[in-house]
Amino acid sequence: MAPNVPHDLGRPGMNLWQLLVMNFVMQGLNCDFDRLHDLVNEHNTLRQFLGHADIWDRKKYSYQSVVDNVSLLTPELLAEVGKLFVVSGHKVARKKAWRLVARTV
Repeated sequence: MAPNVPHDLGRPGMNLWQLLVMNFVMQGLNCDFDRLHDLVNEHNTLRQFLGHADIWDRKKYSYQSVVDNVSLLTPELLAEVGKLFVVSGHKVARKKAWRLVARTV
């Protein structure tokens, strides 16, 4: 990401969390932008993950905003984000990585 960009703001039409959730959903379902656009606007559980409180929150994402924003995340960037999640999880759980590996073997 560019150093002069305020990272807490995200992209026009969505914040960084929404951008990540949309990208992970798209990759996890191996879906196209048409299906993702439909899901983020109509699937209530996914909308809750995106931060919409209830069915009365009717914010809609435009198709072009979904395409423009989600396509910015490269697989390399998402791999780095995944590593950050793992490191953060280890800190929260107060466990070292080698202990987690030893338990699963």
